[in-house]
Amino acid sequence: MMSNQEGGAPLNDRGHGGFTLVELLVVMAIIGTLLSIVAPRYFSSLERSRETVLRQNLNVMRDAIDKFHGDTGKYPGDLTELVEKRYLRAVPVDPLTESAETWVGVPPPDGSGGFYDVHSGSSGQAKNGTFYGAW
Repeated sequence: MMSNQEGGAPLNDRGHGGFTLVELLVVMAIIGTLLSIVAPRYFSSLERSRETVLRQNLNVMRDAIDKFHGDTGKYPGDLTELVEKRYLRAVPVDPLTESAETWVGVPPPDGSGGFYDVHSGSSGQAKNGTFYGAW
């Protein structure tokens, strides 16, 4: 058997060490455990961020509707009218449906036409138990 130059432990026949199957399995088990801890938190934070963006988009559109009504004395017929009159740069995308076409307009109670409120077109349920369409 050969030994290294300092007279230490003998080298194996290949001249270098490697990982055993058991060592690889232990590393894979550790990685799997870490992923099982991190993945739910990641998806939970992703859902929370979508809800935050939805709330912000609704606030921006409702503010634009209020300003439109204050300036013109009537409610907009649709969201594209808010863009045409430059109350919005563009119709925001609903982060839950990933479309700008799924917003649901709510007509005013007096029946004067147009809509005075907007909701998400998503049928999903938020973390707090409420439905997105009711926000």
